[in-house]
Amino acid sequence: MENDQVWEQMRTEAEEAARKEQALASLFEEVVLSQDSLESALAVRLSRKLAYHATPEGYLKEVFCECFRSNPKIGQSIRHDILAIKQRDPACRNYLAPLLYFKGFQAITCYRVAHELWTNGREELALYLQSLISEVFAVDIHPAARIGCGILLDHATSFVAGETSVIENHVSILHEVTLGGTGKVAGDRHPKVRHNVLIGAGAKLLGNIEIGQGARIGAGSVVVEDVPPHATVVGVPAVVVGFTKDPDPAESMDQCIRS
Repeated sequence: MENDQVWEQMRTEAEEAARKEQALASLFEEVVLSQDSLESALAVRLSRKLAYHATPEGYLKEVFCECFRSNPKIGQSIRHDILAIKQRDPACRNYLAPLLYFKGFQAITCYRVAHELWTNGREELALYLQSLISEVFAVDIHPAARIGCGILLDHATSFVAGETSVIENHVSILHEVTLGGTGKVAGDRHPKVRHNVLIGAGAKLLGNIEIGQGARIGAGSVVVEDVPPHATVVGVPAVVVGFTKDPDPAESMDQCIRS
């Protein structure tokens, strides 16, 4: 990708980090400085993390590279994710951190590869990759789920998204969130999260419900009904407690519930 500012900035940060922390210099060299693209760097980093005795690291790396080559939109989504993390997460001080350290970003990126495999008929490999993602990152996203770009999956531990889940663009999700079903219902059975939504830690969204654009879901809430656009809902079960004037709660990350 020409004029890839995210990748160029990442390389600059890796060079500086290697000078400052010699103990990690080989990591920065292997993952970033010796690579020619962000996609290549991700293939190296993630295949190493996911490698298991049944699947060699080299094979997983080639699977990642193949998916990145065949669908450039994956790389575009990845860059939007990095920009979203840098913008919204005060703990993210540079572009390098998500690639090397943030398991939420790493898990979403692995999901993107699994989803590409799933949509191209390689369902067994997609499900196998899903199982590895769950074991390594404690994040369980079905490869058939549809997730947009500009996603912040903050902390990420115990995030679950079922088979028919939909997450549109520019959404922020904290840890222990579930997009689940309500039992043994088949078919379209998981939540649809629209643009610019903020979902607080520990929230459970259950069933084929719609979370309207710009809505806020309070931490620990259990949501079993549709949420109107720009509404704030809290509680068990969740109820509407107001409407926010903030056009993009996912970006502002304001989780304070005001009466």
